[in-house]
Amino acid sequence: MTGPRTSRYARDVAVVAFAQSDHLRRTDELSEVEMVMPVLHQVLAATGLKAGEIGFTCSGSSDYLAGRAFSFTMTLDGVGAWPPISESHVEMDGAWALYEAWVKIQTGEADTALVYSYGKSSPGSVRDVLTRQLDPYYLAPLWPDSVALAALQAQALVDAGETDEPALAAIAARSRADAAANPHAQLRGAVPQGDYQVRPLRTGDCPPVGDGVAAVILAAGDLARQLCERPAWITGIDHRIEAHGLGLRDLTDSPSTRTAARHAGLFDAPVDTAELHAPFSSQEVVLRKALGLGDTVAVNPSGGALAANPMMAAGLIRIGEAAARIHRGASDRAVAHATSGPCLQQNLVAVLEGDTR
Repeated sequence: MTGPRTSRYARDVAVVAFAQSDHLRRTDELSEVEMVMPVLHQVLAATGLKAGEIGFTCSGSSDYLAGRAFSFTMTLDGVGAWPPISESHVEMDGAWALYEAWVKIQTGEADTALVYSYGKSSPGSVRDVLTRQLDPYYLAPLWPDSVALAALQAQALVDAGETDEPALAAIAARSRADAAANPHAQLRGAVPQGDYQVRPLRTGDCPPVGDGVAAVILAAGDLARQLCERPAWITGIDHRIEAHGLGLRDLTDSPSTRTAARHAGLFDAPVDTAELHAPFSSQEVVLRKALGLGDTVAVNPSGGALAANPMMAAGLIRIGEAAARIHRGASDRAVAHATSGPCLQQNLVAVLEGDTR
């Protein structure tokens, strides 16, 4: 028997299926369409829906990462866009595509949505590419790469006494150990910390570069229960942003994450699982504090972004992994977090719950 649920929104919306690719260092032999299609087939098969029965489709990816304009239109070949479908795209991680799809269902314009995201980071230097998202007048001309900026944040945490290098190494080791049970993870099991990339961050504190795809299906109300034995209801979701200028921010804290969590209702009740999009070990320290997570919460049981960090998909994977734990009964109330930009600049928080058992 399932118990009643309460919702703060007009419609109850749930994640009813989640699928992802194996995350690999290189996929030179595959086009983006060839990467996406098997995952789309898998997530649709999990619900028994056909592509033509989906009310809304939304994707997340980066044309800049792909190196060509409107590259996302090619992957629609993998979805099947004829007869014409209701479709949209965000130039963001797929977690923000999920947010757009959730809003679409809230308006009543759709009852189901297919959300997918993908990224191929292997062809170029991600550390250099990501400098192009920085302030074009003061920061970008200096070419500080993503690891150097994360190291600034890590050093600020060390200087503030909130962590140290052994604690960061323990976070990395725990994440990779947990990933041993995740067949899709790029790095699994014992991985040496390695040499310094930029002090105080070693190789083990940094995410792997790789390619990957993720997809989820959302459904509303009773339809969600028909499609999934135990839906993962999105009882709260919100996203916020920090100031663009890094010098205007306290890098040891994430007020935008805390604000998003409050508006999503995270602090209304305890959670048992947290899937945090923390590409660097030091960022888990920041997020744990912002979200008020205690030691009893299972943090990144999938291994998190330290085990697999496909650009533009890693945030959606956090929501999918949290939902999957609810689907199989391993979690009752979970929080999922996604981020974009340098040093946790943009943050999305979703609270997911299963029906009471």
